[in-house]
Amino acid sequence: MNDDPILSAADLLAQKKNLLIFTGAGVSVESGIPPFRGPGGLWQKVNPDFFDIDHFMSHPVESWKRIRSIFYDLWGQCAPNPAHLAFAELERLGVAFSLVTQNIDNLHQLAGSKNVIEFHGTLGRLRCTQCAFTGAPTKELLAGDPPTCPDCGGLLKPDIVFFGESIPEYALNQSFADAESCSVCLVSGTTGEVMPACMVPQTAKRRGAVVIEVNPEESAFTAHTTDIFLRGKAGEIMPRLVAEVVKRLS
Repeated sequence: MNDDPILSAADLLAQKKNLLIFTGAGVSVESGIPPFRGPGGLWQKVNPDFFDIDHFMSHPVESWKRIRSIFYDLWGQCAPNPAHLAFAELERLGVAFSLVTQNIDNLHQLAGSKNVIEFHGTLGRLRCTQCAFTGAPTKELLAGDPPTCPDCGGLLKPDIVFFGESIPEYALNQSFADAESCSVCLVSGTTGEVMPACMVPQTAKRRGAVVIEVNPEESAFTAHTTDIFLRGKAGEIMPRLVAEVVKRLS
């Protein structure tokens, strides 16, 4: 193994050994989106009650004011950063076959990633709480106070996992299926503390995958799950890593 961990990781990725990418909030911080937890996190600034499904259903007007202001007015102005673009490039190069993200901001797709599994749902889709309607969050749909379904008049909610809701069945099952089949798992931007998402890299490790971690600080994965630790911001490390992979594939 190379003495430089970035070169070691590039050597491994260039072999195209069935890479699963797993990302968390730290990847989007560099795009101006704060994490939910920790220093400077969203829950330190606003009461998380609006993110509880029972509170949302009982107080839709109040909850939607927060949701619209934070998630659509502020976060809607954010763009993919170099880390998002680098992850998308790994897929384009045929290195990565799947990307599981805890993030709800849709930035991976905007960067060009195709096979994205959104573990906690997405702000890029609204779902009716009474019928089967789903649709993009257009200005027209978001105009209501609260937004209502154009088909049945029911309350619309962002298609994300609120407190009190279960992980979507497809996202849960496919994430763990991909973790069981991957040979390499690249983890970035997560503390490894949110259940059950944190079990995805752990499952990959138990099934024999090599785990590469890109984080500015050590996480819950580092000591017992990670094989190659790349210390630094994803937006700085990932472009360097991908550039080394490209050299090896040329």
